[in-house]
Amino acid sequence: MQENPKLEEVAGQGKNDEVIMCAANSYTQKYYLDPRFSRMPDNIKDDIKILSVAFTEECGGIFLMSFDEEGNLNLSSYSDANDYLYDEISAGLYINRYRMENRELFAALETFYKIVFLDMGLDEV
Repeated sequence: MQENPKLEEVAGQGKNDEVIMCAANSYTQKYYLDPRFSRMPDNIKDDIKILSVAFTEECGGIFLMSFDEEGNLNLSSYSDANDYLYDEISAGLYINRYRMENRELFAALETFYKIVFLDMGLDEV
């Protein structure tokens, strides 16, 4: 999948109160990582790319990793209206599995976001 296309091409419209960190789109075969997250270590960027692309390969649709205004990491997926192969139940199961298997990675991402983007100190996180 290509890296760094425009977010609109990959994810469409996100919620106004979210900051989308990355997105993978099975329809356009594109992956996007917001440049504001370029300070993350390369191995972390690689891990989230692998997770995102693997999700779309398995479930199809569009996969998003975003942060809400409090710094909580959200994983979500949706599909085009005419995509009859997308299975919403399987997508939900994969997201739950990702949350369990990558608990430490996701906690580290939340900590990174809160410190870098929300200017919290370590004692506040």
